Amino acid sequence: MSEGPRIIAVVVTFDRLALVQRLVETLERTPELAEILVVDNASTDGTGEWLAGLDGSVLGRTLATNTGGAGGFATGLSWAVERGADLVWLMDDDGVPAEDCLATLLRHDDLDFWGPVVVDEADPSRLVFSIRPPGATSPFTTYAEVAAAADDTGVLRDIVIPFNGVLVTAALVERIGVPRAEFFIWGDDHEYRLRAEAAGARIATVVAARFEHPAVGALGTPMLRGRMTYNDSPSDLKHYCMARNNLLNLRDYRGWLFALAFVAKTLWFYTFTRPSASRVVLSLRAWWAAVRGDFTGHQRYLR
Repeated sequence: MSEGPRIIAVVVTFDRLALVQRLVETLERTPELAEILVVDNASTDGTGEWLAGLDGSVLGRTLATNTGGAGGFATGLSWAVERGADLVWLMDDDGVPAEDCLATLLRHDDLDFWGPVVVDEADPSRLVFSIRPPGATSPFTTYAEVAAAADDTGVLRDIVIPFNGVLVTAALVERIGVPRAEFFIWGDDHEYRLRAEAAGARIATVVAARFEHPAVGALGTPMLRGRMTYNDSPSDLKHYCMARNNLLNLRDYRGWLFALAFVAKTLWFYTFTRPSASRVVLSLRAWWAAVRGDFTGHQRYLR
């Protein structure tokens, strides 16, 4: 461990033992880390038993119930700060940082909330999650596009993809708190970035730092003759959380006009683009829960 800031990695996992083992092995070879904290969302595949047998700089905490990625990161970030972290390195269980990822991020110590470029592990020339810098007319989908847009310090300002190898300062956590655990999944990472942005945090993506992640396929289904896309998921759980949480994020950070535009877009998609009465009903149920501040409805879709 270096004599610099105390850096603690936080990993959130659920029923992916082989993947979290691979990730932890990689993190153990990262000399800048003081500790590795693994938050297990009540896995049923032996993850809890594996964590219980660990020692040294790797600590595990198995939660009593599945709290989703949002709850896992809220728990892990609080835990890391309690253990004296100056910087917390946040990530899901299915990605792996490049060998020099953390060292590269640490060269930019004038930031509050910053992370690597998330690339496809099978094709590192492509991004897993597209990046749309502020003011850009279309999102970047390749690493080359990101590299070409970087400033003379090698970063893209005011944009980052949480929580895939992103660093956050303990000072920022003290100012804005932890992710909204009640979101469960979908939108919690975006809300945290928006909250950091609203607090004046210095946010950036470091182009030379890479985090490899499995491809997730197309993140949007074309609608209105390709003029826009909609995030249609086959999972009722994901759609419910997306509909509920996205409405809240838009309402809270952009206003009701944008929130209602999202409602109209959803209704159009499931009425004309991909007709589904059940999805219309599911969306209405999620929006009503959002307006009422009810964060329990997703539980009926858990498997």
